[in-house]
Amino acid sequence: MNGILLLIPLSVALGATFAFLFLRAAREGQFDELDEEGRKILGDE
Repeated sequence: MNGILLLIPLSVALGATFAFLFLRAAREGQFDELDEEGRKILGDE
């Protein structure tokens, strides 16, 4: 029972951290134009 009392807040904190990092990356444009990088590799220069 003591393990659950430790693991639940830990998992909530970890989930909140990942959500924060994901939202920050999305706001900064990390996921914009995902196909463009693939085209750069495959395209002739």
